[in-house]
Amino acid sequence: MGVTVRKGVVGGVAALAAVAALGVWAGRTWVSDLPLPRTPSCTVRAGGQVTLDVTQMANAATITAIGVRDGMPERAVVIALATAYQESRLENLRHGDRDSLGLFQQRPSKGWGTPEQINDPRYSAATFYAALKKVKGWEKMRVTDAAQRVQRSAYPEAYERWADQSVVLAEALLGKATGAVACELGNTPKVRGGAAARAVAEALRLDWGDLPAVAQPDALGLSVGAPDARAGWQYAHWLVAHAEDHGVRRVRFGTLQWTAGKGVWNTAKDSEAAGDGSVLAEVYADA
Repeated sequence: MGVTVRKGVVGGVAALAAVAALGVWAGRTWVSDLPLPRTPSCTVRAGGQVTLDVTQMANAATITAIGVRDGMPERAVVIALATAYQESRLENLRHGDRDSLGLFQQRPSKGWGTPEQINDPRYSAATFYAALKKVKGWEKMRVTDAAQRVQRSAYPEAYERWADQSVVLAEALLGKATGAVACELGNTPKVRGGAAARAVAEALRLDWGDLPAVAQPDALGLSVGAPDARAGWQYAHWLVAHAEDHGVRRVRFGTLQWTAGKGVWNTAKDSEAAGDGSVLAEVYADA
């Protein structure tokens, strides 16, 4: 399997979001009836529903991808997600209790790595999985017990509160559900064109490891080869989860497609469907 780059023109011009006006008239404050801008958010549906902001969603997708890359089973991914939920709310924190840092609040003083390493979500996830593998019998433990054996928290039962949400996330991000990750982003990407294509190709390589990525300066799309439907949905959901940071406008797999503006999965037109088993991602063209 691999990642190839498509060249082409992506239609669509970034639309200006409506904003609410706040003003003063005759000494009285008024608020217009224009709708407030919608905060980008993601909804995950897989036997349950979880709502995250786009940063949390991207971190959850990376934690899951690192688990797959390192050969960890689904149970390990659930434990990792529940741990990061409790420790940082899936935010890559630059602070914490004493010298704790990152998604898993790992401490440099306890041998987890340098501050720079720990604040790399890929590194911190990989080190968490490596530590979990050393826990004898972790596979049969409750989520909170397995997490506690790694984290040594003062609140050993705290991880269990996130177990159900983490099961939903793992089911979706491991490709066991179809069109299960949907993020509503609008049409104001942070990055466009060749820079976006290169960024998403590099992020795919870093998270998944075995996906060679090639990007051309004028490339506006990526094609990710998938050996089966489950892998395809892993990559498709990962692309949606990381769309905000990497200027992804549209993701297509099989007969379904997601677009940033609409934020949902719909049936693609026959001419647009990815019929060769590949996951297709389009980035925004340069403005």
